[in-house]
Amino acid sequence: MASIAIVFHSGYGHTKAVAESVRAGAAAVSGASVELIAVGADGTIPDSGWETLDKADAIVFGAPTYMGSASGPFKVFMDATSKVWMKQGWKDKFAAGFSNSGSWAGDKLATLIQFSLLAAQHGMIWIPFGMFPGYNNSKGSANDLNRTGHFLGLGTQANVDEGADVAPPAADHETAKAFGRRVAETVVRLRG
Repeated sequence: MASIAIVFHSGYGHTKAVAESVRAGAAAVSGASVELIAVGADGTIPDSGWETLDKADAIVFGAPTYMGSASGPFKVFMDATSKVWMKQGWKDKFAAGFSNSGSWAGDKLATLIQFSLLAAQHGMIWIPFGMFPGYNNSKGSANDLNRTGHFLGLGTQANVDEGADVAPPAADHETAKAFGRRVAETVVRLRG
C-alpha cells in the first residue's frame, strides 16, 4: 500500500472540508491508504501525527490562505519541520498542496508556492495538479472543475459569509476529489 498523509490547518472548517474531499478522492484509488492530520490552533500536531508523516510515501499540505500566506498555525508547523529537515527525513517522499480562501484568486498561489518551496527544501518530489482550468471560456460556469484555475496544486474558494456545510461549493469538492485521485494514482504508480 502507498501511504498518503494529509496534514492541514483549518481556521473555520472550510479547509477541513476540502481535506476530507481530498482524502476521499485519494482513498478511492486501489493500493492507497490515507490519513488526515489536523494542525492545531497552536501549530502543533500529536506525536502520532509526526510518526504518520515519517512513514508516509506522500505528504499533502493544506491550509487556508490568510493575508497572502498559509495560516499562522500552519506556518508554525512548517517551521517545526526543520527538525525533520536536519535529518533529511522526508527526502524523496512525494508532496502536493492545497489552499482555500474567500476570494476566487485570494493569493492562494502564494500559499501553494510556499508549500512547494517547503517540499523542495525537504528534497521532496512535488506533484502538480495536472488538470485543465475550468470556467475560462464562454461555455464555462462556476460549476466547472478547477474553476479557480490552479496548476501548482489545488485552490478552492469559500464565501466568507457561509459555513463549511455549504462552502466551498460542490464543484470545488469534486475538484478536491480529483486532486486526491491524482496524487494517489501518481504515488501508487511510481512507488509500485
